[in-house]
Amino acid sequence: MKNQIVKFSGVLALSLFLSGCILDEQRSQPPAPVEPIEQPPVTQPEPEITQPEPVETVPQPPKMQTLNWSASVAPLVAQMLQADDVTPGSVLLVDKVKNSTNGSLQTAKATAALQQALASNSQFTLITPQQLSVAKQTLGLSAEDSLVSRSKAIGLARYVGAQYVLYSNAEGNVKTPELQMQLMLVQTGEIIWSGNGDVQH
Repeated sequence: MKNQIVKFSGVLALSLFLSGCILDEQRSQPPAPVEPIEQPPVTQPEPEITQPEPVETVPQPPKMQTLNWSASVAPLVAQMLQADDVTPGSVLLVDKVKNSTNGSLQTAKATAALQQALASNSQFTLITPQQLSVAKQTLGLSAEDSLVSRSKAIGLARYVGAQYVLYSNAEGNVKTPELQMQLMLVQTGEIIWSGNGDVQH
């Protein structure tokens, strides 16, 4: 019995010793390398190429001619004031300058220059633009109405008590227009003076 216990103790000790060796051997071995799991390559989405919006080019408006209306109307007004058949102190209706050229003209500036040139004259009393506007409204005419119809002009002139009407017309090539003026006697419709000259730049 004693021998069996000794044998068993020996076997137990041997097996403990061997298991210790095996554990030591396992501890001393480097850990097995961990293989990384291959990730599928991340593909960047292609950036969308956006076409730029087509830019609409706004056409440039035609350049207005810079014309010296004051210098253009002054000599014609001077001629008209010396006309023989003009009665000093008469009332004059100045119609808007009409554009009969082949392009755009700033006729409002031309009309203003004409009014200005006549403002300090001693021959005529001018119908003011305000009086003219009121008269047109009363007679049912448009404020923009240029008095191209002579009968319309005579009717308006009589209404405001004017003895004369001055017509002005820019004609020819818009780059080198010519200004034509006519002074009409309201009572008879007779043109008592006319003159023309180049519009100066």
